[in-house]
Amino acid sequence: MSDRTTGSDDDRAADRPTDRAADRPTDRAADRPTDGAAGPTRVLPRRRPRPRAHRVPVTLLLPALLGLAFLILPLVGLLIRAPWSGLSEQLTSTAVWDALRLSLISATAATAVSLVLGVPLAWLLARTELPGRRVIRALVTLPLVLPPVVGGVALLLVLGRRGIVGSWLDSAFGITLPFTTTGVVIAETFVAMPFLVISVEGALRAADPRFEEAAATLGASRLTAFRRVTLPMIAPGIAAGAVLAWARALGEFGATITFAGNFPGRTQTMPLAVYLAMESDPQAAIALSLVLLVVSVAMLVGLRDRWLSTP
Repeated sequence: MSDRTTGSDDDRAADRPTDRAADRPTDRAADRPTDGAAGPTRVLPRRRPRPRAHRVPVTLLLPALLGLAFLILPLVGLLIRAPWSGLSEQLTSTAVWDALRLSLISATAATAVSLVLGVPLAWLLARTELPGRRVIRALVTLPLVLPPVVGGVALLLVLGRRGIVGSWLDSAFGITLPFTTTGVVIAETFVAMPFLVISVEGALRAADPRFEEAAATLGASRLTAFRRVTLPMIAPGIAAGAVLAWARALGEFGATITFAGNFPGRTQTMPLAVYLAMESDPQAAIALSLVLLVVSVAMLVGLRDRWLSTP
C-alpha cells in the first residue's frame, strides 16, 4: 500500500510544471529566429533608443540666430547685388583670368611649401621634448594673430634687397624676392603654414605612439616608421591642414601687397584685383568676389564630409 502511495506521489511530482524562471531561457531560445531547423541561433541586434529632443532655451537661441545672420547676410547681399546680366563680360576679361590663374598657382605652391616644412615642424613639436618648445609653438602660431601687413613689413626687412638675408642673396646670387611671383608665394606661405602646423600637431598628439614604437622594435628606422606608420595615421589631419592653408593662401591680401606689390600678371592675385576694382569699377569687384566665393564654397563642400567631418 505504501509503495503504491509513494509511486503515485512521484508520478504527480513528475507531472507538475517546473519553475517558470527555469523555463524562461528555453522559451526565449525557442522564440528566437534561426537560420534553419538545425542551424545556430541568430540573435537580432537591439536598436538603440533615440535621444530625446530637448527644447533650446530662448536665451541661447536668439544669440545663435543673430550670429548665423551676421555670417550669412553679407554673403546673401553679395549674391543679391551681383551684376548677373553682365557677369559673363566681367569674368571673360584677360585681367580676371590672369589674377585667378596666379591666385590658384601661388596658393597651391604655398600649400606645397607648407607641407614640406610644416609637417616636420609639427612632428618636432608633438613628438620631441625640445627645450623651449612652448616658445617655439608660440612663435609658429604668431602669424595667426599678427596683422598681415606687419608680416609683409617683416618679410621686407629680412628678404628685401636691403634686408638681413635679401641683401646677401642679391649680392651673391642676384636673387631678388620682393615684387615677384616668388614673393607672392613666400608671403602666402608665411601666413598659411601655421594653419597646417596646428592641424598636423593635433593629429600627431591624438595618434597612438605605440604603433611607432612597435615599428621600431621590428627594426624600422625613425624615418621609415614616420613614412610607413605615422603618415598614414595622420593623413586626415594633414589633408585638413592643407585645405585650411590653401584657403588662407588664396585669400591673402595684406602681406602680399606689402611684400610683393600689385603688378597685373605678375603679383596681382584675386584679392588684390578685387581691391583695385573696388576703387574704379564696383561691379567688377563684385564679380571677382563671386569667383572667390564659388571657389571657396566648392572646396569646402567637396572636402568637408571626407576630411573635416566630426563624429
